[in-house]
Amino acid sequence: MNRSSSLLASALLVGLSVTACGGGGGDKGGGETANTAATPAATETAAAPAAPAAAAAPAADNVDTVSGAKFADFTGDAAKGEAVFIQCKTCHVTDAGVNRIGPSLHAVVGRKASTIAGYQYSEANHNSGITWTAEKLFQYLENPQRVVPGTKMAFAGIQDPQKRADLIAWLATQK
Repeated sequence: MNRSSSLLASALLVGLSVTACGGGGGDKGGGETANTAATPAATETAAAPAAPAAAAAPAADNVDTVSGAKFADFTGDAAKGEAVFIQCKTCHVTDAGVNRIGPSLHAVVGRKASTIAGYQYSEANHNSGITWTAEKLFQYLENPQRVVPGTKMAFAGIQDPQKRADLIAWLATQK
């Protein structure tokens, strides 16, 4: 391997490592250029370490959060939760029978996942076995892709546990 190839391979490995752990968001193409120029063998080798990041979903009845916060430790404020819901309105409404990019969240608290008629759920969501209890929603809203890997919901989550509790308190009123 000549010096140029060695430098390119090193840059690719560093770029992929930074990207895989959430860094590199400010990189305006440096990693992409190296990735485009990489040989398939180098790309496969570099991508292999990222596989463990795709952990299995928690069990349907597991409500442990990444942060360790527990729903029972918070008192949700429905009025504040309505304000939190503004960020959800891009994809969801709480009107019964009205689906948008995401399904209607009318009466979501206590509902089994993947049961709204007329909405095309992901296979992952359909097979999740989840019932949307307040505790499960609290966990899911922290990081949807962690709880249902492969969900169509392209939302990073709400990190603040109080805001999640507030949102759930408001959603519980939408019946």
